[in-house]
Amino acid sequence: MFTDVLTIISKEWKEMFMARGSMRSGLFSMLIMVGLLGIFMPLQNGRDWLNNPLLILIWSWVPVLITLSMVTDSVAGERERHTLETLLASRLPEAAILLGKIGAAVFYAWGIMLTGLLLGAVTINLAFPASPAFYDLRVFGGVLVFSLLTSWLFSSIGVLVSLHSKTARQAYQKMSVVFLLLWFIPMLVIQFLPQEIKAGLSARLMTLDLNAVLTLGLVILLIADAALLLVCLSRFQRRHLISL
Repeated sequence: MFTDVLTIISKEWKEMFMARGSMRSGLFSMLIMVGLLGIFMPLQNGRDWLNNPLLILIWSWVPVLITLSMVTDSVAGERERHTLETLLASRLPEAAILLGKIGAAVFYAWGIMLTGLLLGAVTINLAFPASPAFYDLRVFGGVLVFSLLTSWLFSSIGVLVSLHSKTARQAYQKMSVVFLLLWFIPMLVIQFLPQEIKAGLSARLMTLDLNAVLTLGLVILLIADAALLLVCLSRFQRRHLISL
């Protein structure tokens, strides 16, 4: 089962970089995302980038955005290219195919988030030399786990949308609306709040019991991810997919 999941992940990554476009454009997009999180935003915010969890939370939507095109193409795109039937005719279990498609998007986005955060710490220490600094380990760990679970959440939603879309374009349009409503608009509102309000929110976050907040948020995300995964598993059946 584990090997089968890795096979699908490898297939999805190869298609993302090769079959669905050139490797150069794929690597260019990845470097833009890493550069935004690891260089541009840290330079814009200075050492606050390491100390203010609100800043990282605001820009944590970037890796989530990466998953949209991958997961919306996961089923609808295969159906358009007439490769879905071939995949379903293989010996691979349905669960392995589903987990591989979700996992490919999740770990790609999470890897970019991790790389961007580490590069951001290097950027801050080089651009603003003082005493060596790094993220608060609780915040750093919390952001990584949070981004992993959030990527899984949107990837699962994306697969469900892709299952019920005739084309990858249609699925992407639907997911873009979901992303705007659930993530981008709230984060954009926070970004353009007056500095006094953002400073107050940041101060409030720092006074909260971070462990309790992170634990509650992670529990909610875990429940949502598990529920969506069960729904995906129930819908991702060969007989249903072939009849669509």
